Amino acid sequence: MDGARIAGGLVLAAAGWEAMLLPGQGAAFARLAFRGIEVLTPLPLGADPNASFAGAFLMAPWTNRLDEGRLPVGGTTWHLPVNRPADATAIHGLVRDAAWTVAESGAAHAVLQQQGDAEAAGVPWHWQARLEVALEAAGLRLAVSLTNAGAQPFPFGCGWHPFFARPPGTRLRFAATTLFARDARCLPIAAQPSPGVDGAEPAYEALDTHFAGWDGVAEIVRPDLALQLRASGAWAGNLQVFAPAGSHILCVEPVSHVPDAPNRPDFARFGPLSLLAPGESLQAALRIAASA
Repeated sequence: MDGARIAGGLVLAAAGWEAMLLPGQGAAFARLAFRGIEVLTPLPLGADPNASFAGAFLMAPWTNRLDEGRLPVGGTTWHLPVNRPADATAIHGLVRDAAWTVAESGAAHAVLQQQGDAEAAGVPWHWQARLEVALEAAGLRLAVSLTNAGAQPFPFGCGWHPFFARPPGTRLRFAATTLFARDARCLPIAAQPSPGVDGAEPAYEALDTHFAGWDGVAEIVRPDLALQLRASGAWAGNLQVFAPAGSHILCVEPVSHVPDAPNRPDFARFGPLSLLAPGESLQAALRIAASA
């Protein structure tokens, strides 16, 4: 049985899970629920997943911010479009801005693909991206593959930016070794020792912070639902946490590198972009288990 197509979306359901993907809008998640409980803040019908603080979107071929859109590669500095003019950064990559194709779909799984590039910005960055989504008894499984489809070595990174629903009393727990102090433009300026986060809102509210040395496991415990995230591959090491004060969202984002890593070589040891030869791939995966 194929996944149901509704209003441009692809609906999957199995094992108490329901998901709605938007292949035509960057492979974003419009909805993810477990036993009828919203895991993500649902994206309103017709809303832009890149500007709504809802659902979830993929980030590639880089994650988070690049200062003034600069990307140094092998002695040449390329310039990507600054899509966050307020802080003069290029943010969250390019794959979310273009459509993906559905390569496979069933009642409980889908494979989406995108052949993309940055040639519009004059940057010889080419990729083949693949996203596999599966709803299983063990939980939601995401697997991402990012392949250098260009003719020269180029750096690549990827991440997933979920907007988890955050009812009052939500707790967050994960272990790390390092956090990054940031400047007014949300760019990292200093690495500091950190055990991670363990607590309710006072422990994480107002964070927009990158953590390194993450062990790949995070727990979000709500009054109505408990979630466990387990990352592997390129995502097992770095985590971005965004929890705007006074909001009802909690972003716990597995990523492959430190924000603006290409322009901050001192931070490369905490998580650089991966330099891929033509045809080489970066792999990352995430499983989300739930109990209610």
